[in-house]
Amino acid sequence: MIMVSAVKWVDEVTSDAPYAITEDFMRKLFDEYNIDYIIHGDYPCILPDGSDAYALAKKVGRYKKIKRTEGVSSTDIVGCMLLCVRERSTGDSHNRSSLQRQFSHGRSPKSESGGSGSGTRISHFLPTSRRIVQFSNGKGPGPDAPVVYIDGAFDLFHAGHILRLARGLGDFLLVGIHNDQTVSAKRGAHCPIMNLHERSLSVFACRYVDEVIIGAPLEVSKNTITTFNISLVVHGTVAEDNDFQKEKGNPYAVPISMGIFKLLESPLDITTSTIIRRIVSNHEAYQITTFNISLVVHGTVAEDNDFQKEKGNPYAVPISMGIFKLLESPLDITTSTIIRRIVSNHEAYQIADDLATPTFGAVK
Repeated sequence: MIMVSAVKWVDEVTSDAPYAITEDFMRKLFDEYNIDYIIHGDYPCILPDGSDAYALAKKVGRYKKIKRTEGVSSTDIVGCMLLCVRERSTGDSHNRSSLQRQFSHGRSPKSESGGSGSGTRISHFLPTSRRIVQFSNGKGPGPDAPVVYIDGAFDLFHAGHILRLARGLGDFLLVGIHNDQTVSAKRGAHCPIMNLHERSLSVFACRYVDEVIIGAPLEVSKNTITTFNISLVVHGTVAEDNDFQKEKGNPYAVPISMGIFKLLESPLDITTSTIIRRIVSNHEAYQITTFNISLVVHGTVAEDNDFQKEKGNPYAVPISMGIFKLLESPLDITTSTIIRRIVSNHEAYQIADDLATPTFGAVK
């Protein structure tokens, strides 16, 4: 509700909307809200029984279809989140390939080959100048307008971001969006989930934002403050990277020294990481329900038996559901012990072979 209400093109939000358009709800839209048309994207919305969710609206001639934005897919984004968590917590190539089959997103070639670099998915969204203009307010700050600046990754733009509060501190809100390389360097190769242009337009769609710097520098410099006539720099109390004050290179050192930095109380205890964990947890619970799993087991002897000490425990969901059991392994054998045994036997064979080979002296 908070996020939808903050979109600049939204006038009013109703919270009791059913998934399928019913006769009663359609009457309510027409009579109470004075709605002219019911609109949906240009892709089918089919119910479990095979019927069209918008059949009633189409029947009365009050349905309109709009073209879906090319290259934007929530399925791809969710797939990327699931894949990133698997890569971080287990490094399991089987889980990785399984998720890649489930979701259609791409990855950078460097990431596929196991190299370093950003793990940001390859987006098919192509921003154009016309599209950016559609999101723009088309106006700058007034001559004496107090300009408030806030920066960050703004990955998976969510209700925890404090733009409404920041906007209330001045007449013009300028938001700096860090580029993909900066976010990866701070948060790891699995971030950001969304690329720079996707994150920028997500922020630009917020009614409280007046202007966006696409690819803003991490450090808020004197030059940035002067160029954009910034009166106040703000940062939320809840954020992924809130250790900046303990860091050697504090990115807010300049505005702090100028007395124009303010730490704002975040409205909600939400970060991109908490959203990712929630989605992953829901996905795992969905899998357990879908496949009617009664018990999840794991051996006491395994390559990856430190999972209980890890931050991202892959068995957290079945443990919380009370359907996880640790089984006593019959033998103290793992793939690594077998490999070590084979290597040891091979080395012993080579030594024996060398000893058995006669050494001939030089022929005079």
